[in-house]
Amino acid sequence: MSSKDAPPLPEPLRVPVADSHTHLDMQDATVEEGLARAAAVNVTTVIQVGCDVKGSRWAAETAAAHPSVYAAVALHPNEAPRIVHGDPEGWSRQGGREPGGKAALDEALAEIDRLAALDQVRGVGETGLDYFRTGPEGMAAQEESFRAHIEIAKRHGKALVIHDREAHADVLRVLADAGAPERTVFHCYSGDAEMARICADAGYFMSFAGNVTFKNAQPLRDALSVAPVELILVETDAPFLTPAPFRGRPNAPYLIPVTLRAMAEVKGVDEDTLASAINENTARAFDY
Repeated sequence: MSSKDAPPLPEPLRVPVADSHTHLDMQDATVEEGLARAAAVNVTTVIQVGCDVKGSRWAAETAAAHPSVYAAVALHPNEAPRIVHGDPEGWSRQGGREPGGKAALDEALAEIDRLAALDQVRGVGETGLDYFRTGPEGMAAQEESFRAHIEIAKRHGKALVIHDREAHADVLRVLADAGAPERTVFHCYSGDAEMARICADAGYFMSFAGNVTFKNAQPLRDALSVAPVELILVETDAPFLTPAPFRGRPNAPYLIPVTLRAMAEVKGVDEDTLASAINENTARAFDY
């Protein structure tokens, strides 16, 4: 996708807000361009999220170089089985990989642990479970990796950022069993209203992405409507999940206002009130 497909800048927000989850390393613009466009619409802070060792190092370096960026570091749930069992197809942009077994997973987790200690790193994630792409053979590696990330987050006092795809019950089970960190964020919240009540009771943050604007996403809007305002975050997950009416075009942090306005409508509050709450929530979730 070229930048000419990029949606136009929306009307700026009147109240500054944070993008709680983005992947600047996967976007067309340079970091500087991406942050400048975001700032132009009052998206003043972004959380840059790593999905593997290399991406997590990049996130930490980028956050160190830019005061408006904080980092989260992790092995994505789909990365753990690739490390253990190999990745012959080269799915993860790293080319084909041989199986590395448990030793390779331990080595990668040790590097995530090292990065998690850095001051500019405010989250451990995205970690969790993803049953969409991983079959039964990869589930054990995913859960082992998830539990290790929970321990890393607790050890360093960082937020835990969860990727939960088609694995709601198991994610909640592992969190309850291992003991969730003090601050836990469900990135790109994908559960229903009933799960939103469970998350709210546990004090978990729920971060909503552009897919809350999709026509077929009524269950997500129902979840948003019951989620307490003090536990709601907004994110792009850019370059993915571009909000309507720009679905199918590249997403970027500057499109946060589109999603936030749709969320304000669902919540029945004005956008300034919601932006202000979300900005405070994100700072509280990531402790900055």
